[in-house]
Amino acid sequence: MEAPEGTQEVVHAHGHEHVAAEHASTLELTTDDYLTPAGDCILGIEADRAPADFDREFVAACQDADATIALVLEADGHRETVTGSGHSDIECTNDRSMVGRTSSYVDDRTIFVDADKAAADLDRDLVAALADGADLTAALRVE
Repeated sequence: MEAPEGTQEVVHAHGHEHVAAEHASTLELTTDDYLTPAGDCILGIEADRAPADFDREFVAACQDADATIALVLEADGHRETVTGSGHSDIECTNDRSMVGRTSSYVDDRTIFVDADKAAADLDRDLVAALADGADLTAALRVE
């Protein structure tokens, strides 16, 4: 079933040799064209969109504390879903990166909170594909 208009955002990014996905409480996509080994939460670089580009209807849906937000990550035949929650303080105003969090902390990069997985919890085959530079499709849906 298709998500209603305004309740889904799709972001395309690329893996990088420094994708380690070892962070225990966050995962991130960035529009930056580089990644250092210190960026252990970053799954993809050169994202074609940032939270500031998201439809305001989508952002409003993310501000519902009762909303379930699913992030479906697909790269090189591997697929993983991370599920989080909305929060009234989510603004989606950052023009550089988006962060999913296992905590309830919110800043201008936050796309969901209380996630069931962080970067360290992701399937290692998916992570390996991203470390090999695979293209990444990240679909965010408010359910």
